[in-house]
Amino acid sequence: MPFPAGLVDRPLTQEDLPAVAGLLAAAERVDDTGEHHDADDLAEYWFAPFVDADRDLRVVVDGDDVVAAGAAVAPPTFRDAYAVHLDGRVHPDRRGEGIGRALLAWQVERGRQIHAERHPEAHGRLTVLALDTVAGLEGLLRRSGFEPARWFQTMARPLTDLPAPRVVDGVQLVPFDWARDEQVRHAHNAAFTEHYGSSERDRTSWESMFTGQRAFRPDLSVLAVEDDEVLGYVLAYLYEADTAATGEADAYYGQIGVVPSARGRGLSKAVITAALAAAAAAGCDSASLEVDTDNVSDAQGLYTSLGFAVRRTRVSWSVQVPALR
Repeated sequence: MPFPAGLVDRPLTQEDLPAVAGLLAAAERVDDTGEHHDADDLAEYWFAPFVDADRDLRVVVDGDDVVAAGAAVAPPTFRDAYAVHLDGRVHPDRRGEGIGRALLAWQVERGRQIHAERHPEAHGRLTVLALDTVAGLEGLLRRSGFEPARWFQTMARPLTDLPAPRVVDGVQLVPFDWARDEQVRHAHNAAFTEHYGSSERDRTSWESMFTGQRAFRPDLSVLAVEDDEVLGYVLAYLYEADTAATGEADAYYGQIGVVPSARGRGLSKAVITAALAAAAAAGCDSASLEVDTDNVSDAQGLYTSLGFAVRRTRVSWSVQVPALR
């Protein structure tokens, strides 16, 4: 589907990122997704080592003005299906012109190409994570063949009236240690073998998506260690763009897990409670996380018991792509 006349679509470059960050800030005032990104955030995600920037990223311009941007990003590792994540936004002043339809059509086409080029032997899945606060997005996705597949809830709590510290016999609760980074990666891979959409992270994707992020805060992250092995972990992030936009420092818990052999000992509550205390001591205002509502370990109930409450619900919309050989 072509873009409306007068507009030019081309590969997105690093030089476009400040303008795209401005577009996203303008859109956030309308869409209320709760997310804020600066140019450095976008560079980390969209220019990761596994992204072919010339082919996987697109910007739409009207003269010197950026009116839309989109990406089709596929992390290199997967389990149940090779997932290509489609992400994009149209400037709120330019909606209703057909730009979003054309951008999504490009993303779907590129997503199918990525699947065919990189893992044609595997079942594929194109996904869009969407909030119903973005007007018209659900209808656009349905008309494009997407179906709702999974629901994810953002949960948050203030860092007041914290739960009491918890002790687990034989286990030390310690801040993240770079010497244990590889141990934590292996613990994460073991902890998420049964979770929807998860994959066994290799070194490149682990560094690009997790502990290599500039927002990662090792001092706010907590490890549960026993006999020199990492059994559980909370990895915390503090996003400068969020703090600048909201005026509040939020400790976001991007990854929380316990290895299967250590479950049932209360480690999840122990590491989260310790992480909340660390965030409060560092002057953070709140803590947040995201949970799959169909999580096999009833994580939502755990987080509720620790004072977290639902703030937003995102829907993962998917198009299934059959294996090509």
